[in-house]
Amino acid sequence: MPGDDTQSRIQALAELVVRFGANVQPGQIVAISSEPGKEPLARAIAEAAYAAGAKFVDLSVFDIHIKHARMLHAAPETLGFVPPWYGERMRALGEHRCAVIALTGPVAPRIMDGIDPALLGRDLLPRVRESIEIVNQRTANWTAAPCPTKGWAELVHPQRRPGEALERLWVEVSHICRVDERDPVAAWETRMDGLVAVAGKLDALNLDALRFDGPGTKLTVGLLPSSRWQCARISTVDGIVHAPNLPTEEVFTTPDPERVDGHVCSTKPLFVSGALVTGLRVRFEHGRAVEIDADQGADVLRTLSHRDPGASRLGEIALVDRESRIGSLETVFFDTLLDENAASHIALGEGLDFTVGDEDKPRINRSELHIDFMIGSNDVTVTGIEAGGGEVPLLRGGVWRI
Repeated sequence: MPGDDTQSRIQALAELVVRFGANVQPGQIVAISSEPGKEPLARAIAEAAYAAGAKFVDLSVFDIHIKHARMLHAAPETLGFVPPWYGERMRALGEHRCAVIALTGPVAPRIMDGIDPALLGRDLLPRVRESIEIVNQRTANWTAAPCPTKGWAELVHPQRRPGEALERLWVEVSHICRVDERDPVAAWETRMDGLVAVAGKLDALNLDALRFDGPGTKLTVGLLPSSRWQCARISTVDGIVHAPNLPTEEVFTTPDPERVDGHVCSTKPLFVSGALVTGLRVRFEHGRAVEIDADQGADVLRTLSHRDPGASRLGEIALVDRESRIGSLETVFFDTLLDENAASHIALGEGLDFTVGDEDKPRINRSELHIDFMIGSNDVTVTGIEAGGGEVPLLRGGVWRI
């Protein structure tokens, strides 16, 4: 059983997830996706959701050990198969205007060691395309939040004893999620206000492109004429304001998928499809990733980039300054939800409809994937490029210059 300190953190995080992250409304169905080992937080979220007036809480559990068995024994040609009811369930969540909550963080981060990376790239579960569709259609108020587990803690803090590692991870997650504040919701509203202000300044610049320069990186990313910057204060089509990521520290938009050129070196490890990718290096030509290399795990991303025509093009670009609580810890979490909010990043795959005008929606990238990887650091400068070629410094040393 969790200790008193951990139990209080679980309760505080559950309340924040329900009342601020997903912003569960009275009478809503609440869908929670979890894994074995995350039961205490999942149960606390269910209790908080019912206390907030939920009509029904539905729990879906995905076991990475069963995925591992599939990797070991299933015929390779079957690994791309996804039962149709996975997609039907996600569509139903949108149709019924449900609140959707996902718990992130690897439970068994080393379980796929030794599995052929090319095989791992074929099986996307528990990810399904319909998840991206309800995000773009904005039919569900949703959020994703980290859930510390023993296996994850030992990956992040291998130098500590198991119990100490888990305690340390809970302390860090509580801090970056601001549940260590007297009023976590008020703290988040203040942070969101700041991010909205940054997004507004970027919009006012009316930039044509962004350029990233740093060690191993010289990358230019074009923007669409109607690309607009957002933070993770999103409203559903029914007007429910929610925060899709807890924590969140980014401002983001959808780039022009045909105007990405140069090379980029990832500044943090990427954990995708159960595999760890380190030392990632990608070269783009005319928007497409034409070379993908890495110190470890390159074949996973190479396989994923061939999943469909849009899987090798960009669907998102996000900027993060060094003032984020995640970045200031200097902890590598090996979880994209957290690590992407410590550093500027780009995403291969599906674009975000709500960040562009109707006139540009036919031009944004389409894919069943959306894979973020981190490319920012204090050593990477970010420069805005105006339509006439003028340059505007955006981030220098991780600090906003706008």
